[in-house]
Amino acid sequence: MNTPSIGQPLDRIDGWLKVTGGARYSAEIPVSGVVHGVLIRSTIANGRVAAMDIAAAEKLPGVLAVLTPFNAPRLPDKPGGVNDPRGGRRISVLQNDRVFYYNQPIGVALAETFERAVHAAELVNVRYDEQPPLVDLLSNESRAYAPRPPISRDRPVDQSRGDAASALADAAARVETTYFEPVENHNPMEPHATTAVWETPERLTVYDATQGIHNTRHRLANIFGLPPDHVRVICYFLGGGFGSKGPVWEHTALAALCAQKLGRPVKIALSRQGMFNNTGFRPELYQRIAFGADADGRLVAQRHECLQHNSMIDEFVESASVVTRMLYQCPHNYSSHRLVRLNIGTPSYMRAPGEASGTFALEGGMDELAYELKIDPVEFRLRNHADTDPSENDKPWSSKHLKECYQLGAEKFGWAKHNPHPRSMRTADGRWLVGYGMATASYPTRRSPSSAVARLLADGTALVQAGTQDLGTGTYTIMTQIAADALGLPVWKIRFELGDTLFPETPGSGGSQTAASTGSAVFNACTALKQRLVELAVNDLRSPLHGKSPGDVNVVNGRIQLVDFSVNGGSEPRQDNWIGETFADVVQRTGQPFVEVKADFKPANGEKFSMHSFGAQFCEVHVDSDLGRIRVARWTGVFAPGKILNAKTARSQLIGGIIYGIGMALLEETVYDKRDGRIVNPNLAEYHVPVNADVPQMEIAFVEEEDPHINPIGVKGIGEIGITGVCAALANAVFHATGKRVRELPITLDKLLG
Repeated sequence: MNTPSIGQPLDRIDGWLKVTGGARYSAEIPVSGVVHGVLIRSTIANGRVAAMDIAAAEKLPGVLAVLTPFNAPRLPDKPGGVNDPRGGRRISVLQNDRVFYYNQPIGVALAETFERAVHAAELVNVRYDEQPPLVDLLSNESRAYAPRPPISRDRPVDQSRGDAASALADAAARVETTYFEPVENHNPMEPHATTAVWETPERLTVYDATQGIHNTRHRLANIFGLPPDHVRVICYFLGGGFGSKGPVWEHTALAALCAQKLGRPVKIALSRQGMFNNTGFRPELYQRIAFGADADGRLVAQRHECLQHNSMIDEFVESASVVTRMLYQCPHNYSSHRLVRLNIGTPSYMRAPGEASGTFALEGGMDELAYELKIDPVEFRLRNHADTDPSENDKPWSSKHLKECYQLGAEKFGWAKHNPHPRSMRTADGRWLVGYGMATASYPTRRSPSSAVARLLADGTALVQAGTQDLGTGTYTIMTQIAADALGLPVWKIRFELGDTLFPETPGSGGSQTAASTGSAVFNACTALKQRLVELAVNDLRSPLHGKSPGDVNVVNGRIQLVDFSVNGGSEPRQDNWIGETFADVVQRTGQPFVEVKADFKPANGEKFSMHSFGAQFCEVHVDSDLGRIRVARWTGVFAPGKILNAKTARSQLIGGIIYGIGMALLEETVYDKRDGRIVNPNLAEYHVPVNADVPQMEIAFVEEEDPHINPIGVKGIGEIGITGVCAALANAVFHATGKRVRELPITLDKLLG
């Protein structure tokens, strides 16, 4: 039999290209005659552009044009266009003079070199009709409104079961408080970039740093009034995204608009500072919670209300209360989401949108209630474990091993050894207070329709293609492993290609759905291809397997072999290595260069099960007793996320998620000037993210799961569950160390000393 590839810690297929510089990212694709574009951004947050003096800029040598709202080509106003929310984000692409947020694109300087384009942009003089901006969330709370439904796929804006208000009033123990998170910005290693090329007046090719090449194709087709197959989007490598590269933002549409205007390719590559303003972020969020329990530690009621800011031009909901609806068994539950429109850019998806934020308040509140009841936090969660999904009318889980995650995590971490009283533990030298904290991790299993094509070539190797993306998570590698096992070939005989809309359509890489969706399509295509090759062999008069039933043969390392069931009276199979032939033999006899099969994956309608990944986060923090400095000393994360496709990339993904959460909890905060809506720290010198010294010793473990209900490969997805519960576990550990409950992120030393 073949040695299974799935689950093995295979090195990254694309690793050699990346470490040697051979991997070409979107801004690095060589395009002849490319023009460089630099965005001109507004210096007000609310008003109109009254005039733009571009004369000095246009006179610079090498400057080809300066596009503004007053001279830019008009785009067709069609469904899915720039002003239709059904097509994606509403974006500002020089179609009118309105300004809705500080640093909104109001023009593009185009030149033969990047440096000349930068200079030209600086020379443009802008006059505004300015209005006072709305920037502060709480001072404008009276303007809050309910977003258009639904949120988080098919989840309603508000949800209620039972009578939470009455149950809270009668609860033996109750916690009622507010948790706050500031704006946080994505900072992937690769900045956003787009190069647009009009091959003909009706055909557009775009090299784009995108998490969804097919999403980008459909969006650009709508914006420019083209058939989707007249737009080609290419993205072979992506240097991270974390949600920011999911939607189509202004720079992508503007690159195509400018290229159309000039009749030449145009590249717009955003600076790090530019990414803070125009590519989304996690929104400022207030979460008001009220949790109640009876004297035995059983939840009787939960209330979770979310208030966040939004932009003036679009709508995005951080669906933070959704996790509270389903994670614990509670008869009375109310949750809601409200938005306030401000003169700030549009928020967007950021790693585990909704769940990362929501678990901060939910798991912090659960810890508070556990201390109020004097029950161990792990035990408290076990007492309230949901055996079915309470948010889905008690629909059964497709699989759930959360209890095992608690048990294994507590054992590996040594949870039982700690003194549960706050401020009771110190390091050996007595200087640092020691705190233990834990929280539950959870993320929904998302799947979308996807397609793939598999070809067996005449030399016995296979080519598999799908129009997906690799954010750096290992998609090239895991798809190769899936294909190898499904075809019965060693991995070195598989070539997997992605990143081009000429390949079969797949969903965007977000919501931890790529492996579950596109991986299933690859499995289906390769399984069908193997079956096709077997059928060709047994039906071919020239084959040594002619006349045999497909059930009489097996595939081992690309060879179709007869299985002899004569051993022990037919109870045991034996491979007969002498009767059979290779895949290459079968293909060569067809007279064609390859045999090809295309297959789809489609999630079932009307799911009978609720599908989620689960996990448990445990952390130890040390807090300087004099200065309030926080150090994360060690971390244990145990997860049950379905089948693990690659032990090495899976562990890496979960460590990355935890590190992302440590940044969210301790460091990250985008600061706005409340007078004009300007971001005052749009750089990595003043916007802090974790570095090596901030990352503790980490232990990652898996609880094995077999889930036959989610998809043919049993994969749930791991890209985002790693961050969920991290902020709460860390905040809970800080409370245990210091006795001070910090409910406002980031947890900085001033909040402990104040």
